[in-house]
Amino acid sequence: MAAAAGGDEVKLLGVWDSPFVNRVQIVLNLKGISYEYVEEDLHSKGELLLASNPVHKKVPVLIHNGKPIPESQVIVQYIDEAWRGTGPSLLPADPHERATSRFWAAYVDDKVGSPWFTILFARKTEEKMEAAVRAISAMETLEGAFGECSGGKPFFGGDGIGFVDVVLGSYLGWFVVIEKMIGVKLMDAARTLALAAWAERFRMADAVKGVLPEDVDKVLEFLQMFLDGMYNA
Repeated sequence: MAAAAGGDEVKLLGVWDSPFVNRVQIVLNLKGISYEYVEEDLHSKGELLLASNPVHKKVPVLIHNGKPIPESQVIVQYIDEAWRGTGPSLLPADPHERATSRFWAAYVDDKVGSPWFTILFARKTEEKMEAAVRAISAMETLEGAFGECSGGKPFFGGDGIGFVDVVLGSYLGWFVVIEKMIGVKLMDAARTLALAAWAERFRMADAVKGVLPEDVDKVLEFLQMFLDGMYNA
């Protein structure tokens, strides 16, 4: 991977199976930026994480030349701006298209990310299933958005991976996990044919390979350990 521009020091604080961390990793790969990765223990958070994100105390945090940037969508946009001219641009130059990309990225984390959280952490099966229904409805809306944003090209960003692709694509590994957890496919070619094909293209991109969690049993084991620690704390 290429070195960071100007000898910059780049460090990413994260957790290996977090979709929010994974999206930052994908963007760093797309830009060809070398970085140091620091795996965090969310039950025993390190001093660097607590100092770098004192408000939310969450990952991911990008530290660029000693300056921390929290929150994944903010980090992704920061990388796109700080390394403008290095690798592909994630957000389009046109102001309206740029605003549209930001709208749909926010929609993904609200309408897909929120149900994802409920499916993982709700104790009642009924709550998990209701959340899955909400997520499926959101995917159907995103099927239409893909047609509009892509203009018939392979990605939301057109010919290449863009901002919305990264935000939605970061959940793909967890969709497989959720299917095993509750027996529901959040993305199904029978309902969202274009998105299903998009997902396969996204997974095959060089910047994505090796980033998204693929070992379902390992993810479920990690999740159970996290839940045990949270409920028994």
